[in-house]
Amino acid sequence: MSPDSPVVALLGSPDVVPPPNLAQIEALATVRSCTADDLGSALPGADVLLVWDFFSRALRDNWGAATADLRWVHVCAAGVDSLLFDELRESDIVVTNAAGVFDQPIAEFVLASILARDKQLHLTRRLQRERAWKHRETTRTAGTSALVIGTGGIGRATARLLRAVGVRVTGAGRAARENDPDFGTVLLTDDLVSYAGEFDNVVAIAPLTPQTERMIDADVLSAMRPHAHLINVGRGQLVDEAALIAALAAEQIGAASLDVFTDEPLDPESPLWVMDNVAVSPHMSGDVIGWRAGLAGQFLTNLEQYLTADGPLVDILGNVIDKQRGYVVSGGRRAGDSRL
Repeated sequence: MSPDSPVVALLGSPDVVPPPNLAQIEALATVRSCTADDLGSALPGADVLLVWDFFSRALRDNWGAATADLRWVHVCAAGVDSLLFDELRESDIVVTNAAGVFDQPIAEFVLASILARDKQLHLTRRLQRERAWKHRETTRTAGTSALVIGTGGIGRATARLLRAVGVRVTGAGRAARENDPDFGTVLLTDDLVSYAGEFDNVVAIAPLTPQTERMIDADVLSAMRPHAHLINVGRGQLVDEAALIAALAAEQIGAASLDVFTDEPLDPESPLWVMDNVAVSPHMSGDVIGWRAGLAGQFLTNLEQYLTADGPLVDILGNVIDKQRGYVVSGGRRAGDSRL
């Protein structure tokens, strides 16, 4: 290893398995493995921070220990809401994320959620446990409609997969447009309440930002169709959880498939656990077999680019976050191969 090799502070956790390619990373850089408790001692002199403990807020708490050497922070998650804070946004440090790794797995999870509801698979399983033979008619998924809120990589993968089974898909994003290759029409999220009632399925995938927090509120839920199915695979805070519970209890909407929640793990006393029209999963929609290897390989690809950097890092690294918006701007370069 060259004396000029970068120093990488690797922020992990006793409960999180280390990157499976750690030996390859160590061949290119001096690695200081740490947890949130000792990040402050690992940051001085570090060129790179690898946030392997995906939702850690430890950098915010140890910001004063970072030195001018720190040029790049990579978080191994699609969402960066846990990482960003004002001082980091205002700095020259480049932030990258795991965009691409979770696109297809989450799209598959959304499709599975819609099919499970349309085909009454949750009810079928319950009736099986009761040994009850109850013939029913189910919903044809082809020909139904879906609003996908969030037009980044995950949203686009979801739109393509839903279209493949005959679902009519519309997108919702920061900018309205027509003739989008994946969504056809993209509507303004600011106007969500005005068109939420046009869709059988509403899929929340948008990144969590001040503009998207609780975007699906009581007004939006009231505007949705009585049989509508809400699927949230983005962040729990995209939805007003209390309003959602009330809407489900009053049958203002038909069902919800929830992979994310305002507070995680979900409180055992939450009524969401026992509602017949709710499917609860533990923030696992993107976690397919091999996902950690995909994350680790993506960082390694970016690290190799970093080592050969000849110019601004924003032009060299993949998955560069717009720190003001809180996500990778469409058209930015992707880091590595997202296939698992």
